[in-house]
Amino acid sequence: MKRNFLMGAAALAALATLSACGGKQADDTAAPAATDTAAATPAMTETPAAAAADGAKVEYASFTTDVAAGEKTFALCRSCHVLDEGVNRVGPSLYNVVGRQAGSVAGYSYSDANKGSGVTWTEEVLFEYLEDPKAFMPGTKMAFPGIKDAQDRANLVAYLASTKK
Repeated sequence: MKRNFLMGAAALAALATLSACGGKQADDTAAPAATDTAAATPAMTETPAAAAADGAKVEYASFTTDVAAGEKTFALCRSCHVLDEGVNRVGPSLYNVVGRQAGSVAGYSYSDANKGSGVTWTEEVLFEYLEDPKAFMPGTKMAFPGIKDAQDRANLVAYLASTKK
């Protein structure tokens, strides 16, 4: 009986890990707005959701971001990425990712699509990429399906920018 329990627990842990890397999407609930104005980007007068409903492209700069909420969203990335310099896992290190050229972390084996993309990971580019990595960069090795909720993406990008050293 104890063996069956342990096998079930191991199976659940494996499913949780796989869902974090390859199939889990962020909640549809929006994170609360930042209370620290120094960590927030300017908000626009029309809400991002309203702009998206009209078919207009939602821009990263249109969000008031919450770095703490972005750190929580980073949990979706942790099974494949770390923020430590020189530490690559399934994915490359995200140390100082904001402002970095795509495909440039030493010791990581990138896809040809990533290496030859010419992309610089600005906050705006990361915001767009993280919505649907495979659509943004066809041929990428990144299996993550993306974060559809724009506020969660904005918070995550703000968190990644805040870790820049």
